[in-house]
Amino acid sequence: MAVLSAPKGTRDFYPEDMALRRHIFCSWRRTCRRYGFEEFDAPLFEHLELYTRKSGDEIERQLYTFTDKGGRDMALRPEMTPSLARMAAAKGQALKRPVRWFSIPRLFRYEKMQRGRLREFFQLNMDILGVAEKTADADLIAAVVGMMTDLGLESQDFSVLISSRDLLEQLFRSVGVPAERLGAVYQTLDKKYKVAPEVFEKMLVDSVGDSVRAARLRKILSAETLDQAVAEAPDVPAAEDLRTLLDLLDSYGMRDYVRFDIGIVRGLAYYTGIVFEVFDKQRSLRAVAGGGRYDRLVALYGGADTPAVGFAAGDVVLGELLKNKGIVPLLEPRSTTFVVSVDKDVTLAVEITQLLRNAGVSAEYSLRQVAVGKQLKQANAARCTFVVFAGGEEEGSGRVKLKDMRSGEERVTDVANLARTIGELE
Repeated sequence: MAVLSAPKGTRDFYPEDMALRRHIFCSWRRTCRRYGFEEFDAPLFEHLELYTRKSGDEIERQLYTFTDKGGRDMALRPEMTPSLARMAAAKGQALKRPVRWFSIPRLFRYEKMQRGRLREFFQLNMDILGVAEKTADADLIAAVVGMMTDLGLESQDFSVLISSRDLLEQLFRSVGVPAERLGAVYQTLDKKYKVAPEVFEKMLVDSVGDSVRAARLRKILSAETLDQAVAEAPDVPAAEDLRTLLDLLDSYGMRDYVRFDIGIVRGLAYYTGIVFEVFDKQRSLRAVAGGGRYDRLVALYGGADTPAVGFAAGDVVLGELLKNKGIVPLLEPRSTTFVVSVDKDVTLAVEITQLLRNAGVSAEYSLRQVAVGKQLKQANAARCTFVVFAGGEEEGSGRVKLKDMRSGEERVTDVANLARTIGELE
């Protein structure tokens, strides 16, 4: 009979894979607590309308959908922000603002797979609701940088690229792009780093409708700084908002991590202002994280107008980046202590193992009666820090031999003091 494989686009997490996943999640939670965010969660599946209301019926092609036994159209969640907006709308004014929430959901999206993109994945989501000022955008971007540096990445490893949907719209309108073509231009701009330059040029002409407007637009899109971008239209109001944000980030000490990039547009329809994405410096991977302003989303789900800003970081791309940089964690010990039974009777080994467990020390013993040498091999396989030899010369004296596997040092200690001795040596 053939061995069954996991569904396409999903992952099996063996212990070594779980070590990396746990390392990322623990680091994410430390960052979120350090920046003052509270954890929340929502259902693994939602009403299909939650996603079609935001993105239209075409989004259904990217979702895992089903009809439940009550005949309701449901979908496995592909993202977390709609659930957050729904929850905020449900609470209304009873929800104290500002909201500073984070979550690490398991998500599902039926997409074409490529490096860094799977159909089942995890994300870190951090969101601030109820603050219209650019301080919220700056604090969130600072948290993004904190998320990356907490994992051991440095300024030479990644960049946070910042732009503004308001700025783009004002600049595009200033060079004559009609309102009805803005959506097509945004979609084209989102492909800037994903297609060949000559392909992008053709897409640009097609999206604006003529080569003259495309030439003016091309000049704006070639800008490497904010000042260069607004040279054609120096009075656009959104430029000052962006300058305010960049000045704030200087105050955070983030100058080495962030820069303006007019090519950042974000593909999701609900972004309304500042947008940003995080890339490795070599651009060898997809975006590690991305986010921005979505001030109209809570109202879309029946709530009051609520300013909001958030971002999401995927574990798949981030894991690839950590592997590329060689900063993945070592596999932790399965148990701190392995109790070796010197004699054939395992009773003493069982008693000592449970004594240690009751004292809060992780411990195990060989469940099979095998030679001492094989038990030591089991202790090595379990990556144990200490080995306790139960029985032998010390049997009957209330004492045991304790070996530190890191140094090879051995000592004899009372069984009653064993847990404390191990704790002192750890």
